[in-house]
Amino acid sequence: MIGKIFIGAVAASCLMSGSMLVSGAVQAAPLITEEEAKLPPPKGAIAAERRGILRGPKVEVLSPSATVSSPMKLQLKFESFGGAKVDPESVKVIFLRTPNVDLTSRVKPFIQADGINMQDAELPPGEYMVRVDIKDSDGRPGTASFTLKVAPK
Repeated sequence: MIGKIFIGAVAASCLMSGSMLVSGAVQAAPLITEEEAKLPPPKGAIAAERRGILRGPKVEVLSPSATVSSPMKLQLKFESFGGAKVDPESVKVIFLRTPNVDLTSRVKPFIQADGINMQDAELPPGEYMVRVDIKDSDGRPGTASFTLKVAPK
């Protein structure tokens, strides 16, 4: 009986909040909006990958690896060195435009210590330069910039 009351309360709460319980349905999360996509590109040079022996954490783009359609899978892998761990609270995701757009709050639910795994990222068609900044538990920074290419539907 208690289980039925609890389930009824959850269903009523969902109805009151306007959300629905649908088995297996996942709604795509907006990563970049149409308005943000229309912002002008950044002026000047974009920082390139660092070279040499570095002990800071590394960001690797696993997916997408080519032009994709939206919604797309955004999957990044974080790698730390020397026994340090990546601090998930330090992760910043920036859409490089003028002005830059902070995407961190949109990606936050998908951030883990070993990377980002966003299954259904919604983006309008176009090319988008994104920068990811991270730090490890020793305070060493790591960064990566990459381009997301989204084909028209």
